Amino acid sequence: MKKFTLHYKLSALLLLVMLSSSFSQAQQFPDFTILVEKASPAVVNISTVRNNTQRFTGNQPQAPNQGQVPEIFKDFFAPKSPQQPSQPPQQRRAPQAQSTGSGFLISADGYILTNDHVVKGAEKIIVALGDRREMEAELVGSDPRSDLALLKIDAQGLPFLTMADSDKLKVGEWVLAIGSPFGFDYSVTAGIVSAKGRGLRSETYVPFIQTDVAINPGNSGGPLFNLDGEVVGINSQIYTRSGGFMGVSFAIPSNTASTVAKQLRETGQVARGWLGVQIQEVSQDLAESFGLDKASGALISQVLDDSPAFAAGLQTGDVITKIDGNDVVMSAQVAHFVGAIVPQSTAVIKVIRDGELIDVDVLIGHLPKNKLSALGKVDKSRYVERIGVRVASLAPEKAQEWRIRNGVDVTEVDAGVAQELGLQVGDVITSIANQRIASVEQFASLAKALPNNRSISLRIVRQGMPLFVAFRLTD
Repeated sequence: MKKFTLHYKLSALLLLVMLSSSFSQAQQFPDFTILVEKASPAVVNISTVRNNTQRFTGNQPQAPNQGQVPEIFKDFFAPKSPQQPSQPPQQRRAPQAQSTGSGFLISADGYILTNDHVVKGAEKIIVALGDRREMEAELVGSDPRSDLALLKIDAQGLPFLTMADSDKLKVGEWVLAIGSPFGFDYSVTAGIVSAKGRGLRSETYVPFIQTDVAINPGNSGGPLFNLDGEVVGINSQIYTRSGGFMGVSFAIPSNTASTVAKQLRETGQVARGWLGVQIQEVSQDLAESFGLDKASGALISQVLDDSPAFAAGLQTGDVITKIDGNDVVMSAQVAHFVGAIVPQSTAVIKVIRDGELIDVDVLIGHLPKNKLSALGKVDKSRYVERIGVRVASLAPEKAQEWRIRNGVDVTEVDAGVAQELGLQVGDVITSIANQRIASVEQFASLAKALPNNRSISLRIVRQGMPLFVAFRLTD
């Protein structure tokens, strides 16, 4: 009898421990119900109407097979409308095509924030509110560089959301999204912050928040919340092979969105800071060739003429380590930090030059819209065997088009170092071993004197874009 009683007590104690453990684990997971109840009324559904003339067979025009496209960033648009009765192929005016996305109110008087790609090219924008009212919205302004747009509806006393300080967001923190994936209004998904400050090729001036929140077509432009119910980001892009969610999504930080929204509301456009340099990552080999302790910072591969950087004395080969107190670890951060600086204000930029850390005061300019392009012609040439490349004098026309003051033009790429580096005909070599190239003869002479078994930097300009590469000679 005593053994049975003891066994019973031990079983009851074990059950109590298991229940306590389960309760403790449950307590670690947040309850989103109150947040959703309070925030949902300020989230809106956005429909855009466009008139298109296309050839189709009675169905809506079919999208490309996204599953055949390699890893790319996809814009979020809602699925196509249901199929219509079949008709013979003919050229006629297509019905008004509608695509949907999400957005949210940021003021009681009807200002709405969403993505630029949700409303781009729209002839008419319809906003559906939480109380099922539908209103036509005015496009106040848009900013393709940050993929943000500001809308306005004629209404007062509306519920709106508060923007958080996204700089305080931590990796691993819980976040929640509300939007209209595939047209399903007010769908809620949750996850955690996977990373911060992501630089994407599609958007240069946005330090994206990466999350594992389930985001799909139609979520675009919707809010990303912290547990306090504040907006920390605007859902914008996904990384996918299939066109659907695969565990990686990206949101525009609320601090970036607040700055853009304020400028769009006041002026209808966004002014960004401009430094006037081309930069690249610092690899381990490049770090060694420049005498750096570690592969960190942003290497200046070109300083543009008549730019703020040129006026301040920044030089090719400088490695940027800080911008106004912000540490620069990756090259993408330079555009993030400089773009956020108000034009015509002074920024302190720390650079490593010839092994020394120096401060450079730069009067930041306005970001221009022009691009570099074109190829020129060459004349006198010489084959440099040690590099495995034939080079020629740089044509003045090409130098002017690419804004290059010195260098030699690559006219032939042979086996060896040149091929290993991926040099191409038409590239311009502007420096080797940190020495500027002024002529074909000088380049050949410097190449001949290069040491063996040491990392050597080579600066090239390709299609107007500068790039540093590093190599070693072993013979």
